[in-house]
Amino acid sequence: MERCDGAVVRVYRYVARAVRGWVGEPGPGGDGVDDVRRAHGCSRGRCDSGRWEAATGEVAGEVGRSGATNGARLFDQLRERLRLRHYSIRTERAYVAWTRRFILANGKRHPRELGGAEVERFLTDLAARDDVASGTQNQALAALLFLYREVLGVKLPWMEDVVRAKRPRRLPVVLSRPEVDALLAAMDGQTRLMAALMYGTGMRVMECVRLRIKDLDFNRNEIIVREGKGDKDRRVPLPSRLREDLRRALDRALTLHRRDIADGFGEARLPHALARKYPSAVRDVGWQFLFPASQRSKDPRTGRIHRHHVDESVLQRAVKRAREMAGLAKPATCHTLRHSFATHLLEAGQDIRTVQELLGHKDLGTTQIYTHVLGRGAGAVLSPLDR
Repeated sequence: MERCDGAVVRVYRYVARAVRGWVGEPGPGGDGVDDVRRAHGCSRGRCDSGRWEAATGEVAGEVGRSGATNGARLFDQLRERLRLRHYSIRTERAYVAWTRRFILANGKRHPRELGGAEVERFLTDLAARDDVASGTQNQALAALLFLYREVLGVKLPWMEDVVRAKRPRRLPVVLSRPEVDALLAAMDGQTRLMAALMYGTGMRVMECVRLRIKDLDFNRNEIIVREGKGDKDRRVPLPSRLREDLRRALDRALTLHRRDIADGFGEARLPHALARKYPSAVRDVGWQFLFPASQRSKDPRTGRIHRHHVDESVLQRAVKRAREMAGLAKPATCHTLRHSFATHLLEAGQDIRTVQELLGHKDLGTTQIYTHVLGRGAGAVLSPLDR
């Protein structure tokens, strides 16, 4: 017997982690080394060199069979594939989280060892045991389908026996015009402008916070919403009452940009590969965010320092506080302002096709949920008690 070479141990530790590290956690033996030492007759740092070589070869073969080529971990492959398809960082985090949850639910087995039956059972448990909403179950299904099709190259069978979470038909929460005025009156500063902009244009909260200076067109009185839901662009009206406030917001953004440049920063994060195609565009004024964050931060993908847009939670908290200050009993959120935009347009006689385009809906049926206001719905019925 001879003592294991330290370099060999380190190499094996790296390989063992690749095999055992699918869920980002060490195995029962810490990093997996002790487990294989015991399995191959090794103890206390001493092993037969022939056995050690056999163990190393066996693990390397297992790495090859499991798809972890060159030690790449499953999550790294998943992230790379998502970024190749230009999925957002939010979708990336959600898909990685669902993949981790799926693996843990199946005893930390590699997804390649699992199949349609395990996916079907996992999705059914989400609906039957965890009582998740239908949207949550659909997101989990989308994440696992992407994992198998795009990363593992496996086509799952049709899962007809999955217990589907029921999607109840809910009417949107809509504020009246006086309620909108009361909500906005309880806000101030940048968050008030952003909330008013959402009500005046029908933008989603992330579409609002991601606005860049170049997206404002004061001459045409319109705003270009870039890469909205479904990666689609659209035009929305620029409210005349907000023109001066938007100009002041633009001036504040430019002031911060000049300060960042003086400090050696000032680069905006450009979508996809535009930064490589147009290297000088990262400092261009038009690409800067209209609502910048108060502090610079590190990009989670590139590691570069940028001044990102303000976090959406800042606006969400401000709307919640304003709702409480205004004494509104309705559970109004940022998205309620979008619902109110669509409903008030229909009440004013705007045609539904135009509202569909302004909201960026792919299907007219999605927009038709707001037609409950036409004819005043239940409000047009005279109660027998009032006769």
